[in-house]
Amino acid sequence: MSPLLLFRVVGHNRHILDKFRSTGSYLLNFGTIDPIEREIVIDRTCARCGAEYEWGVHVVLYGRRVGLSEEQIGATVLGTADSPVWTERHGILIKLVDELHGTAAVSDALWAELQAGWTAAQLVELLAIVGQYHMVSYFTNVLRLPLETYAEHFPAGVRP
Repeated sequence: MSPLLLFRVVGHNRHILDKFRSTGSYLLNFGTIDPIEREIVIDRTCARCGAEYEWGVHVVLYGRRVGLSEEQIGATVLGTADSPVWTERHGILIKLVDELHGTAAVSDALWAELQAGWTAAQLVELLAIVGQYHMVSYFTNVLRLPLETYAEHFPAGVRP
């Protein structure tokens, strides 16, 4: 498989690519967030940003592999934190992404829920994941990257 188009385009600036890949590699491979929780956060962030390119790559390469069901994958785009496909814990992550996306902040009530379920180090990691995938979404959306041939599209009727 050839490198993702995203990396080939960002590679026009080698310094940015090196930083981008090192941060992304850490968050995907060496972080402490449970892989299914990490993917919920990544997929929801990409969906909220309208980043079909990255969402479609993640669904294929990671989402199903870590155990997301088809209903959960669809709910990362169309669902809410209260969707029946989510556990209470997963719903808190959906709320986190939605609040950060909508306000660039987190309410005191949600922060208290997060602190009850994740360590301080994990909270920093969750914020970093959302921030990283906002950046990825900016790249894919602004550069208008076409989907990888194997990537999935958003559910029918949803377009960035």
